Amino acid sequence: MSRYTEKGGVTVLQILKSKAEKKKISAITCYDSSFARLIDETDIDIVLVGDSLGNVMLGYDSTISVTMDHMVHHVAAVSRVLKKPFLCADMPFLSYHLSPEQALQNAGRLVQEGGAQSVKLEGGEDVAEAIRRITAAGIPVMAHLGLTPQSVHAMGGYRIQGRGTDAADKLIEEARIVEAAGAYAIVLEMVPASVAKKVTEAVGIPTIGIGAGPDCDGQILVLQDMLGFDDGFNPKFLKKYANLAKTIQDSVSAYDKEVKSGTFPTADQSFKD
Repeated sequence: MSRYTEKGGVTVLQILKSKAEKKKISAITCYDSSFARLIDETDIDIVLVGDSLGNVMLGYDSTISVTMDHMVHHVAAVSRVLKKPFLCADMPFLSYHLSPEQALQNAGRLVQEGGAQSVKLEGGEDVAEAIRRITAAGIPVMAHLGLTPQSVHAMGGYRIQGRGTDAADKLIEEARIVEAAGAYAIVLEMVPASVAKKVTEAVGIPTIGIGAGPDCDGQILVLQDMLGFDDGFNPKFLKKYANLAKTIQDSVSAYDKEVKSGTFPTADQSFKD
């Protein structure tokens, strides 16, 4: 019995059941233990340690530079403290493209070394065999269609996917392919709402949207984005639930001024003989 089951955590079967029961699924990214502890006290269903950590945590301008070692390191940090949400980990660029055997080996690292409960792959028919191989080994797989950031150069940038009848039909077909391969859910990123609705209706597994409208079975946002860490990042699909950039900057500035003026620390922050 896993520690998640013992503590009543979310399971893959509960996620699948949510679609049948028409219960929306909440998902959020997380990359470290500090935020994982806070998220664990909420009712969030899925935590994704995304390769977006390349942008959010490591300062890269894309996810392509993220390695397996980066992912294992951050997944392990989250898994050490996260107990309730279902934990999924991204497989980074070129960690599953060479062969199904390579995909299984790297998925195994994320589970065995990192403590993930599932992994996520970008792509459709091209990764179907990798999905089959990984799920055959007992590792649940979340698929990712629409805008796939690891293919941003081939797509010509961060552009909406699935526009037009042919593109929409292809997206639906790919969703059915990854479902047949064994995926338990599909992330739909930057897809027109009407197309995402059709995809959601065409498959029996949950769709998790980001910039894909309200008719997906669930939604995911990057934690730091929805907390307002970056004043300059304001894509159409993002709703900021806080403005922590200003809160953090004001707090650090206040500390800086008190240190330099000699008003911190005071007797209250000092030890007596």
